[in-house]
Amino acid sequence: MKICIVGTGYVGLVSGAGFAEIGNAVVCADVAEAKIDALRAGQIPIFEPGLEALVERNTTQGRLTFTTDVAAAIAQCELVFVAVGTPMRPDGGADLSQVDAVASAVAQHATRECVLVLKSTVPVGTNPRVRRLVAGASHRVHVVSNPEFLKEGDAVADFLRPDRIVVGVDPDDTFAREAMARLYHPLSLDQDRIVWMDPASAELTKYVSNVMLAMRISFMNEIATLCERVGADVHHVRHGVGSDVRIGPKFLYAGPGYGGSCFPKDVSALVHTAREHGLELDLAVATDQVNRRQKGVLFRKLRKHFDGDVRGRRIAVWGVAFKPRTDDIRDSAALTLIDSLLSDGAQVVVHDPEAAAHARARYGDQIEIASDPYEAARGAEALVLVTEWRPYQSPDFERLRAEMKRPLLIDGRNIWSSYGLRALGFSYEGIGVRGT
Repeated sequence: MKICIVGTGYVGLVSGAGFAEIGNAVVCADVAEAKIDALRAGQIPIFEPGLEALVERNTTQGRLTFTTDVAAAIAQCELVFVAVGTPMRPDGGADLSQVDAVASAVAQHATRECVLVLKSTVPVGTNPRVRRLVAGASHRVHVVSNPEFLKEGDAVADFLRPDRIVVGVDPDDTFAREAMARLYHPLSLDQDRIVWMDPASAELTKYVSNVMLAMRISFMNEIATLCERVGADVHHVRHGVGSDVRIGPKFLYAGPGYGGSCFPKDVSALVHTAREHGLELDLAVATDQVNRRQKGVLFRKLRKHFDGDVRGRRIAVWGVAFKPRTDDIRDSAALTLIDSLLSDGAQVVVHDPEAAAHARARYGDQIEIASDPYEAARGAEALVLVTEWRPYQSPDFERLRAEMKRPLLIDGRNIWSSYGLRALGFSYEGIGVRGT
């Protein structure tokens, strides 16, 4: 099939490469000339395991191309995917200006009956909104809602081996349904993974999925605080609760709060949508409130160890990305920590195997960037683990203790809680764990 992906960000690039991998002819279009030039030169703008090889293979074999001529790309394709950004507005709603622009372009430049697929995360009601924008096209444009469920760090695997493919299409639109069924058939060979529903339900499913996961994170972070007050260990609680098959073990890990491009934005967008319809989603509101408070937990723990004053202290931070296997620092808990440390006059040195360049772009010479983890720890009066990259999970603690000026470890992911670090001479504190 001939596919146009408008937008070469995270979702657009992974989706475009994935569709090409299963045999389609895909053109990824974007108005950002520098980005398209880089992609043509084989330079991938994001770190995502497996993506570079996927893009290289499919461009070499001619199935994947890149262009800034959005109109021409739309004109030659039977399916046009909208994969542009929908950033959060100041009121918490989603900014749909880029989605509207793509819809208007399709209405103007489509040369055949085609399917316009909403892959961007959009609020309920966007599908009929887009249908109104394409109603005047010279060829019929079918509008389908097909939200993405890609996890940063595992996006390529998620695309090629999805656990479900949500497609929102009007029940009487056989043209669009048949096109989407054919498109996703190669990803459903062993079992039918397509979940058919109406467009409004598909749009809502995306938000509800992410907010449900965010709720689990915020709830366990509150429980971790309670564990610290009553002398319990959140690891034991997590194992006991997660062993219940009705609950399961995923997203029950205590930490410094969720971040990234999806959870914070989607929680706010769902709350905003509900308020537009006269409802207050109390659980979603509380999820956001708990997360905002949790973002400050690492700094609060640090200040406690320094009697409330970190001025002039050299603090090492391991991990800036909001999670491992990505270079994305958006809404990362590390940013909250670094901002607070700088505001209180601390010296900050950071290490991250993939996100260091983004940290440098954000902070400039306000912080030091170390070339390896032990360099970051050298002379530090505290080390804070924020992102659980694999090289951080079992470091050389004897070397670490020798490098540090003061052996204080704040473990934001509870990775080291069972390592007997106090016996090695460290002061150790996790989140909701007793530690050893």
